[in-house]
Amino acid sequence: MAHIKVLLVDDHAVVRSGLRRLLEINNAIEVVAEAESGEIAYQQFGEVSPDIVVMDISMPGMGGLEAAKRILQRYSHAKIIIFSMHEAVSFASQALKTGVRGFVTKTGLAEDLLHAVLEVANGRTFLSAGIAQKIALQSLMGDSDPMHQLSSREFEVFRLLAEGRKVEEVAHMLKISQKTVANYYTIIKQKLGVASPVEMVRLAMKHGLIVE
Repeated sequence: MAHIKVLLVDDHAVVRSGLRRLLEINNAIEVVAEAESGEIAYQQFGEVSPDIVVMDISMPGMGGLEAAKRILQRYSHAKIIIFSMHEAVSFASQALKTGVRGFVTKTGLAEDLLHAVLEVANGRTFLSAGIAQKIALQSLMGDSDPMHQLSSREFEVFRLLAEGRKVEEVAHMLKISQKTVANYYTIIKQKLGVASPVEMVRLAMKHGLIVE
């Protein structure tokens, strides 16, 4: 049986170890590499050519969404699954917009990730039941999520600034200039209709992007 080669990306070694054991229960899956950051994941993708990338969102340095975007820009065939503690619809929507094939929450069933890897390897998309339900309800009720107006890069800048990161920190993490971050900040404020950092934080909290 052909192996599904997986690259695991999470900044916690204990988490990666647990995921490796979980996935390799299935003889068709082999974890061929691990990475502790988005930067390393981007480098390793080119070296090991995995069939599937399982990646967290919140990591020091380049986050999972930014790493996914960069991998997909260079390797359009990449199949990426986000495995995250974040359950906000905005994260899943942005991930799907970036081009990832799956979004699995860490609070869901352990088998979900295994199922996601098999589904995505076969060309399908997989969402945790809770996330799929939230997206469906939002669509059904006509709720407009202002985050949909943001590009994936704008969303990442918004999230980091709302977390309390300084402009120079965001610039360093995303490998862009401070001037570019400041420009994004202006665009984000216009798109979301916020006038101050406090309003930005409130909006991020309202949509579950950060917690109190």
